[in-house]
Amino acid sequence: MSKKFWLKKMFGKTQAKSTAHLPREQSSNPNNEPLEVAECIDISKRLEWFQQNLSNSSDVQYHKFVAGPEVRCSLIYLKGMIDHKTVEKSVLGVITTLDASMSIEQFISLIMDKKHLPISEQSIQYTLKEALRKLLNRDALLLIDGDPRILAISVVSFTKRAIEEPKNETVIRGPREAFLEDLETNLTLLRRRMKSPSFKVEMMHIGTETSTSVAITYLHGKCSQQLVEEMKRRLSSIDIDGILATSYIEECIEDNPYSPFPQLQLTERPDVVNAALLEGRIGVLVDGTPIALIAPTTIFMLMQAAEDYYHRYIAASWIRYIRYFFLFVSLLLPSAYIAITTFHPEILPERLLITLASSREVVPFNSFFEAFMMELSFEALREASVRIPKTIGQSVSIIGALIIGTAAVEAGIASAAMVIIVSLTGISSFIIPHFELGFSFRMLRFPIMILAGILGLYGIACAMILIYLHLLELRSFGVPYLAPVAPLVPNDLKDTLGRAPWWKLTTRTSLFGLSQGGIRQPTNSRKWAQSLEDNHLEEE
Repeated sequence: MSKKFWLKKMFGKTQAKSTAHLPREQSSNPNNEPLEVAECIDISKRLEWFQQNLSNSSDVQYHKFVAGPEVRCSLIYLKGMIDHKTVEKSVLGVITTLDASMSIEQFISLIMDKKHLPISEQSIQYTLKEALRKLLNRDALLLIDGDPRILAISVVSFTKRAIEEPKNETVIRGPREAFLEDLETNLTLLRRRMKSPSFKVEMMHIGTETSTSVAITYLHGKCSQQLVEEMKRRLSSIDIDGILATSYIEECIEDNPYSPFPQLQLTERPDVVNAALLEGRIGVLVDGTPIALIAPTTIFMLMQAAEDYYHRYIAASWIRYIRYFFLFVSLLLPSAYIAITTFHPEILPERLLITLASSREVVPFNSFFEAFMMELSFEALREASVRIPKTIGQSVSIIGALIIGTAAVEAGIASAAMVIIVSLTGISSFIIPHFELGFSFRMLRFPIMILAGILGLYGIACAMILIYLHLLELRSFGVPYLAPVAPLVPNDLKDTLGRAPWWKLTTRTSLFGLSQGGIRQPTNSRKWAQSLEDNHLEEE
């Protein structure tokens, strides 16, 4: 099943592929021919075209006026999207005070040369469709009777929230800034730290209906141009009605969309994106969402937190070792309990075995059903704590867990040992820094429990082998998911399991540089839903 078919099935009707982000010579108008009535100089016909295409849109304002030597003009804008004071002072105030004795040609030339209006961001649009896209992108349009060109003026002004502290990636010693829903503000946060001419930003527009602005950021000379072209190719292949969040793009451009593991890194911190750019990776920002995408990524990068780079290396390394230990605890502890108590009780010391047996004496269920039921209850409590109002969410989750756990033990439905194991497993899953990676291990916990209930420790071993084989085959933009451990790159191990001191981190990782062969060669056409076997054959 192709990726395009999956998107059509999910979002409904078939849509024409968006080409708004392509250069004009690559769009549906290869000869740069005017679209619709673009060469019409009659302002009435052009206004009629806009009114037809924007019918039943009460937020579109048409301000008609006469300026200069009795020339009819019209200003089109979206109400609530522009700064009215700037428009009245710097646009209308300037145009209406021009000398009426000048000729019409002089008046048009003076305005269209973009030298008279005190607005820094202006552009000339030569087709009505291009001008319409500018209007929907919050620009104001100035039409002058007698000239087919349209002046797009950037006077954007709308309400947005202030820059706040990251809520999902808090740190003790790091900066207290997080991305906003405004793309320009997010790019400013990156540019403020990256004071280099090699910092590049390339814009694209994705979505046949939303035409969402998407920014590709990278450092020229440090990021492989091959990787940049691959990112642009995958983004340009997206055929969808609209992009409302980065998750839409994440599912469309990852190498294996059917894998439970995230193949792109998500972050709301500008410093994390800047650090990724310095490593030679790419950041993708989407207008309207405060979450950025970083590609490529590995499982070890997803296990790193921003806090690791603001502590001394000894503390950061120790925290990472704890994080990896509890990663396996959150994945395997319930399964190990099921397997040992059901099939391999001889592994436990005699006194511990007697204690567990006595606590389970009144429980009417076997270990598998008990653990499965308690894990589902814990997941339900976690989901409920997210959905209910924040003012009572924390207290409801804590009180609910205490009441349910205590009541289950007293009623003989669950043992005290099972409550401890489920609680420790839940706490361990919160230690994983990346939420999507933690969610992947939470999902995998249940099939491993099923195998443990059927085959015991052999079932756990089989599950771990299957997961390991899948991780070996998994790629993120061609980069092995387990790199630099598999394949082993000794020089890149300084910032993997632990973190070396800053004076030891003198070389950039070889995974994303210009000279390595880790990035796959981009192909002319890409099948979105390739099987792992097809990926392997492609690499060979």
